[in-house]
Amino acid sequence: MVSVLQNVAIDCADAYELARFWSGVTGSPLDPEDGPGAPEVQVTLPEGPLLHFNQVPEAKTTKNRIHLCLRPETSREEEVERLLGLGATLVTDRRQPDGSGWAVLADPEGNEFCVLRSGSDHAAMSP
Repeated sequence: MVSVLQNVAIDCADAYELARFWSGVTGSPLDPEDGPGAPEVQVTLPEGPLLHFNQVPEAKTTKNRIHLCLRPETSREEEVERLLGLGATLVTDRRQPDGSGWAVLADPEGNEFCVLRSGSDHAAMSP
């Protein structure tokens, strides 16, 4: 017997607004039953677990121990710019001059996530 990963739970101050941000990031819809002010909101991804946002009273105080890593369909650079436009902030830039590395961003509530190289970025570096 095994366990199946149902969702990735993210604690936050405003579940609906943070879920809207992540809906924009992933291009995936919010659960149609969830609305403004809901204490729990889900983003339904086309594959894999749900993103489940739990409204909690305490603020985030330290670095995430678990985070999401995104592999964009466009170039990493284009995706970083798009996410910054959605309200993310750049935390640490680990992109290297040779094209390797990643960018660490934070969502509007400070939860860190990484943007990796896209498949086309990776292919462009291969000999």
